[in-house]
Amino acid sequence: MAKHAILFRMQTDEHICPFGLRAKDLLRRQGYQVDDRVLSTREQTDKIKAKLDVKTTPHVIIDGERIGGFDDLQAYFNKTTVGTKVEDETSYFPVIALFTIAALLSAGISYQSSWFSFQGAVMQFIGISMVMLGLLKLQNVESFVNGFLGYDLLAKRYVPYAFVYPYAEVIAGLLMVSSLLPFISIPLMIFIGGIGGISVIKAVYIDKRELKCACVGGDSNVPLGFVSFLENAVMFIGGVWMLISHVFI
Repeated sequence: MAKHAILFRMQTDEHICPFGLRAKDLLRRQGYQVDDRVLSTREQTDKIKAKLDVKTTPHVIIDGERIGGFDDLQAYFNKTTVGTKVEDETSYFPVIALFTIAALLSAGISYQSSWFSFQGAVMQFIGISMVMLGLLKLQNVESFVNGFLGYDLLAKRYVPYAFVYPYAEVIAGLLMVSSLLPFISIPLMIFIGGIGGISVIKAVYIDKRELKCACVGGDSNVPLGFVSFLENAVMFIGGVWMLISHVFI
């Protein structure tokens, strides 16, 4: 027996509701025949919202039961898209995805090179990761700063450092990948990695605070903890290793 659902969603010349399209796709993937009722004007949308006594669209009705919007529909089917941010739910997905892509990039670059060096591949991985992490922070600097100020020891004492941090991370990563100006990249990595690692240890393991990490941007739900410490530790160790290589090797 065919399953039917009614979907009210907004689609005008100026705006196509993404959640309406996602609700339609989810219903079809669940085997439903969708009565797709497109609201092509603001007047139609307001009329339907008043009739159904709801504040937003899309709105889904299954077998006469009002399900609600896209989030309600996901809950109804107990489904969440991979990587989708759920309010107040912590997730390591952004960090795992970033480091996986950085590892694949460094492996690809090393593969194309005429010579392979394990140390070079590791350094490239660290540099690429730093650039990607910095870019994520730069998407919304204000949001990053607000999160960063919650635990970084230096930023709490000198707020402008929080605004400089993403740029310093990107610059150090770019210099590391390109093997340029080590007298700039090495101190940067050791400094920001060392301060960051100490800050995480104090906030999480000494003060026992439950915070969100600003490492992948201020809007993330990545919990501050071991992963955050590892990011800073790798940066610090990479800087120290480069220093040793340039001075003693």
